[in-house]
Amino acid sequence: MDVSSSDDLIIQSWTADEATVRQAQEVGSVPGHSTDVPDHESVIRLPANMLQFIPRPESEVNGGNSGT
Repeated sequence: MDVSSSDDLIIQSWTADEATVRQAQEVGSVPGHSTDVPDHESVIRLPANMLQFIPRPESEVNGGNSGT
């Protein structure tokens, strides 16, 4: 896959430990989706101070839902 031609967001961070994965599974997922993590996917833990670097729609930046 040529990542330079993709609109995907690629994140490098710490791999979540088993306790964090279980906690995420307890919270749930998008309705209709399993909380199981497929073998080809990983759960990562992104430090809160890194959220400022995640691109967001303009509506969220200017008074919209901050995700908190």
